[in-house]
Order: sequence, then C-alpha cells, then structure tokens
Amino acid sequence: MSVSDEAAEGAVEAGGIPAPKMCDERQGQDRLPRTYVLWLVGILVSLVGNAIFYFALGWAASEYGGSIAALTLSAITLPRVLLLLVGGAVSDRISARRVLITGDAAMLIFSLILAATAYSLGAPPLLLIATGVAVGVVDAFYLPASGSMPRRLVAKAQLPRALSLRQVGGQVINMGGGPLAGVLVGLAGFAGAAVVNAVTFAFTLVVLTVIRPQHEVPPAPRTAGLLKEAMSGVKVAFSHPVLRPGLWLTGAAAGFLLPVLSLLVPLLAREEEWSAGAAGLVLGAQGVGMVAVTLVVVKRGPLGRPGLMAASALVLAGVGVLALGISPSATGAIAAGLIIGVGNGTFAAHIAPLVLASSPDTHLSRIQAVLALVQSLALLLMNNVLGALVDLEGATVVLVVCSVMLVGVGLAGLASSPLRNDRTGLERR
Repeated sequence: MSVSDEAAEGAVEAGGIPAPKMCDERQGQDRLPRTYVLWLVGILVSLVGNAIFYFALGWAASEYGGSIAALTLSAITLPRVLLLLVGGAVSDRISARRVLITGDAAMLIFSLILAATAYSLGAPPLLLIATGVAVGVVDAFYLPASGSMPRRLVAKAQLPRALSLRQVGGQVINMGGGPLAGVLVGLAGFAGAAVVNAVTFAFTLVVLTVIRPQHEVPPAPRTAGLLKEAMSGVKVAFSHPVLRPGLWLTGAAAGFLLPVLSLLVPLLAREEEWSAGAAGLVLGAQGVGMVAVTLVVVKRGPLGRPGLMAASALVLAGVGVLALGISPSATGAIAAGLIIGVGNGTFAAHIAPLVLASSPDTHLSRIQAVLALVQSLALLLMNNVLGALVDLEGATVVLVVCSVMLVGVGLAGLASSPLRNDRTGLERR
C-alpha cells in the first residue's frame, strides 16, 4: 500500500466508515479479471509448446548443415513479415478471438498430421521447410490478434500489470524451455515434439472457447479492400503523436539492444577469452534484472509516466551496454548485464501497455501488427549488420556503437512532449 493509500484509509476511518470495506473494493478493482488470468495460462502453455517445437525444428534442420537450418528458420520469418499487416487487418475485421481460435485449430490439426508424417518418414529437409512456412503464415495472423487481447480483457489502467505478468511468464518459459526441449527431443524426437505442441494448442483452444472478452470493441468497418485496411494501420501508427515515437523506441530496442544479448555477448566472450559459463552468467544477470523489474510492475503498477520511463530505460540500457563493452573482466560484464536487464525490463514493462492503450479501438490488431513488423525488420537487419561489423572492428567497438545509439534514441524520446507526458495506466494513482 502506498503512503497516499494509507492516508486515505485513515481519513475514511476518521469519518466513521469502515476502512476494510474500502480496501476490499480497491483490491477488487486492482485484481486482474479471471478471464485474463485464464487466457494468460492458455498462452503460457502454448509458449511452452512453441519453445519445445522450435528447438526440435532447429535441431532436426541442423542435421543437414547450416544452409538447411538457416533456410528452415527463414521459412518461418519471411511469410510472417510479409503477412503481418494483412493478419492485423483480418483480426480487426472479424474479431481477434475468432482469429485465435482458427489459428489454434489449424495448428492442432497440422501438428497431428506432422507428427504422423515425421513418425513414418523422419524429418527430411522439404518437410522441415514446409513446416516453417506453415508456422510463419499462422503466426502472421496469430501474433497481432494475441497482442491485442489484453486490451480486450482488462481495463486500460490494468494493462501495465497485465502485460508485465505475461512478460514474467514468458521469461520463465524462455529460461526453462531450452533444457526441457532438449530432454524431450532426445527421448521422442521431432515427432514427439509435434505431439506435445498439438496438446498445448488443444489446451489453448479450449481456453479460448470458454473466455469472453470484457472490453471487446466492434469490428472495424469494411470501408476499403483488405490491403488498404492493412496499410491504414501503418498510416495511423506513424501519424499518432504517441505511437510514432513509441514505435521508433521499439525499433531501436530491437535493433541495438536485443542483438547485444543474443549476438554480441557470445562474440565478446570469445574475443576476451571468457568461458562459455561466464557468457551465460552475463545473460542470466540480464534475465534477473529484467524479471525483477517486471515483478515490481506486476505488484505495484507502472513506475511512472510510461513514455518517460521507456525512454529513460533505453538510456539506462545504453549505459549498461557501454559498461559491458569496456568491462575489463567477466565480473564487471555480469554487473553490466544486470544494468542492461533493469533497463530492458523497465522499457518492456512500460512501452507495451503504452502502445496498446494508445491504439484506436478500430486498429488494435493492426497496430500490434505494425509493432511486430518494426521489431522483426529491425532485428533481422541489425543482426546481420552488427555481425559484419564485429568481423571488421571487433565486439567492443560494436557494443560502444550500440550504446551510443540507445542513449541517443532514448534522449530523443525524452524530447518528445506527447510521449514524455502521456499518463497511460496512471489514472488511479
């Protein structure tokens, strides 16, 4: 309870009204709806299946060499990027819940057919590539719909806590999914992973048929063709005074922060002759910092004005990246990883609810599609650019470049008055 809450409780008691009743009402208002919690359980179960299946897919493809493995992963990414905007328009047009139900049903059937095929034929390259295409197509429709669901299930003021809870669950699954996937694939192979994936889709499908959105908005009017409706999401997103800088911040984080963790930390460790264990501890420290911040937001709500916090968080993350790049030892790098995690967690916990709450009701899924597209394109481009720069200049120089870009974009975000002053999620504080 905050100081202001305690003062309000004392004032109520002085007036002769029982304070416990007020506290009960306040707790009832702050408690996330059961429909959201049930949906979140379904999503997290589905994420477990995805973690296992993606590992199994990559593992099976790696048997045929790097080219087939890269082609299999690209088979997921390419249709996803090409169809994301269309997927968002379809979701806004016919309802996000229907799109999710259709996607889960399609993947359930596909996973069962895939399991039977893999059990009979093994996992030839053509099957793996076709699987990647199927997953990418479904993801293009599923991701925008899923991203818009929290807005349909909880009040705007609850979005920071709701999305932070989802983020914490995703982080836990990411940390445990790899080892679990390795054990399962070792025991049951690619076919077994497909069966597990089918079971998780079946569970999520049941959840979606049970829940009903409490804040559902009517479908967007069909004023133009599907492609024009898809492109209108881009137009709305980049003409909105809050969404536009929010998307630029998100693109910067995807392009200059995420590659630090997945690409540059291992390369820096090899350059500095640290052990693989030391590199793992840097990533673990980042995860600890990120989860710690999101747990605080789950319990207490947003830490301040979301745009202000998100932009400031990028500056903090940039400082952490600089500390990582110039660190003289693995111990210093681990401390830098913790700083990066706090910045990354603060950014994610505030930018996601800001974008979702600022989206017009008619464009909820389309804005989520634009958000996913910005992240995917930035990550796809900068992974390759930064990797090439490391070969030319070394990991330390590239980390300094990433730091400068993150701090610069964060400061630019702080200079945006609409972003800096937005008070989404602070209505009851």
